[in-house]
Amino acid sequence: MKKMISLALCLLLGCFVLAGCSNSSEPFEEKSYTPDTPIHEIHLDVQDREIEVSLSEDEQVHIQYYENSKEYYDISVSDDNVLTMASASDKEWTDYIGGKPSAENRKISLQIPDALLDTLTLSTTNEDISLPALAVTGSINISSNGGNISFGNLDVGSALTLNVKNGDISGAIVGSYDDFSIQSEIKKGESNLPDKKDGGEKALTVSSNNGDVNIEFVDDK
Repeated sequence: MKKMISLALCLLLGCFVLAGCSNSSEPFEEKSYTPDTPIHEIHLDVQDREIEVSLSEDEQVHIQYYENSKEYYDISVSDDNVLTMASASDKEWTDYIGGKPSAENRKISLQIPDALLDTLTLSTTNEDISLPALAVTGSINISSNGGNISFGNLDVGSALTLNVKNGDISGAIVGSYDDFSIQSEIKKGESNLPDKKDGGEKALTVSSNNGDVNIEFVDDK
């Protein structure tokens, strides 16, 4: 009797696994988005997606991404010209059984104009965020829980905030060491930044848990 019950449970579990794999295998479609108005701020808040930033060649914002009916994005532009992109899903619990989407389908490519944005905010989980050398007139805020943050020479008008967990931070900031007031909190990792430094017209705030931080200061981009 016990063997029959065990066999029935195994068959039932197998059915759920197959159902989950079947649902999660829905193909992803490549899509792109270009707002029809100048953008002053960008806020990307996604889950389990790599974010790769590059410079736009036409001074417009472009986003390339992949989605299906189960995993997609809410994209909007406010009256204040703030572009927001956030993860959304319509998953049943069985959709979480099985493998995750391919690396290509988990990637968001964001193209932005250099030195025209005021604010850039990027956040993801379990994936990396990378940026080229670029400038904003205001601030940059980058956060990754479970991935690395890497960047070229970043030129900010007022502030740079970097937060990472289970990943490393590496890159360069335009300006001298004395240009920035610094606050850093490092747990289970090494850093070349002081815990605190006063002075400086711009703010650098760094938080790292279980990862290393290596940030250089450079004269220009």
